[in-house]
Amino acid sequence: MYEGNNEAREELKRADHLIFVTLKYTKTVDVIKNTVHRLINAYDYGIIYALEYFRKQKKIKHLPLTPISRAQELKKLTSRRPEMKSFLEFYFLLKRIDKAEFTKKEEYRKNVALSVLENDEVFTIDIERLFEFYKRTRDFIDFVEDKYE
Repeated sequence: MYEGNNEAREELKRADHLIFVTLKYTKTVDVIKNTVHRLINAYDYGIIYALEYFRKQKKIKHLPLTPISRAQELKKLTSRRPEMKSFLEFYFLLKRIDKAEFTKKEEYRKNVALSVLENDEVFTIDIERLFEFYKRTRDFIDFVEDKYE
């Protein structure tokens, strides 16, 4: 079977290091952006892992080529699972955050934060919220590994 869970776990390790080591000492918005990007990569690997399960079950013939289309395909295949819907909505939020224009707040200080304009609303990502994002991504990877082995 596809070893996507290993790559996803590696991305989670990198994100963990960025949050607990790098961000602790540098306190820059670039580290927050990089961590969000790592979480997206972990999600991508988890989505591929789940889709490989469905391909082996012959529910799909092949994997879609782009990450967004893979996520949408997984959303269709798991439409009866509310937890998967929640996870995938969070994935789409991370993608929007990664692509959006951002401003820096208190860079090089204790309360460093990334501010993003999301649907005419300012969305601030500080260290605590970034850790919540990390935990949610880790929960998704655990869920995918449990349900789609």
